[in-house]
Order: sequence, then C-alpha cells, then structure tokens
Amino acid sequence: MKAIRKRRDGYAALLIITVILAAWFTVRLMPKTAFVFGSASVAFFMLLIRQNRLLFDAGLIRDNPILSVPSAVVYTTNGQEKRDAQETIVSTFGILIGSRIYKWNCDGMCGVRLRAIEIDRARIYLTFGDGGETMRVELLHGITDEQAVMDVKQKLWRETGVTAVIHGW
Repeated sequence: MKAIRKRRDGYAALLIITVILAAWFTVRLMPKTAFVFGSASVAFFMLLIRQNRLLFDAGLIRDNPILSVPSAVVYTTNGQEKRDAQETIVSTFGILIGSRIYKWNCDGMCGVRLRAIEIDRARIYLTFGDGGETMRVELLHGITDEQAVMDVKQKLWRETGVTAVIHGW
C-alpha cells in the first residue's frame, strides 16, 4: 500500500512539474518544447489516474479483510515461485500481496476468479486466475484451533462463494 501511495505521489509531482514547464515554454514562445512537455503532462495524468484507482482498490481490500497474514508465497502456472515477505490481506474483493493487487470477479468472464481454497494445519492455499494464467498463493495462517479453522472456512464461503477444502484436521 505504501509503495502504491509513493508511486502516486511521484506521478502527481511529475505532473505538476510538466504542466508548469509546458506553460512556461508556451509563454516563452517555444511551441515544440511546450508540446513535448504537454504530452508528458497527459501521460503523467493518465498514470496518476491509474495509481489512484489502484490505491482505492488497495484501500477497499485493506478495509474489508477476511484474513491477514504476514507473508505469502506465490506460484504461477509456468512454475515460477515468487516469495513475498510483505503483509498479505485476503478480502471479498481480492488479495493484496505487498503492493500487488489481484481483484477477482471485476472484469466479467475474462477477469480473475477465485477458483479454489484449501486449508491444512499450517497453510491456506488460494488458487485464482483468468483463462490464460493461474496463480496459487500459500499463506501461513498460524491457526491452531479446529473451531477457528471452521470459522475461517465459513467466513471465506460467505464472503467469496468458494467452499474451502480442509485437509489434516
């Protein structure tokens, strides 16, 4: 979340600088240079809008958590493993892994969907993806009570509509 906010603030600063420079070169009657900075202003404005949307989505996920864990391991379909040591938040709206957001059920039939949830004694496995790529996330949950696991299963089902499979309890 901090990385998204920092990137958004950087784009805002660059937008302000390019707008000021475009105006200054326009006043100085240097139209080619003013056009370049004006074009850069439009590009930074579009990036700023995108980052604001990502920040809004991250806030939505952070404010509506189902489960929050300190770290996650992400696997992709081509077998790559990526470890993230940052906080991971699972929500009704998606998952926030550090500064990466995976929203589910937002882009219609072609969007990312939560496909499966598995819970064992040490980890929760979430499988999600679109038609082209599937990702699997391992979350160390630290839950030791069987009733707490059943509560998490029930909450995940109510919030996401996906029934969790429990192993080893």
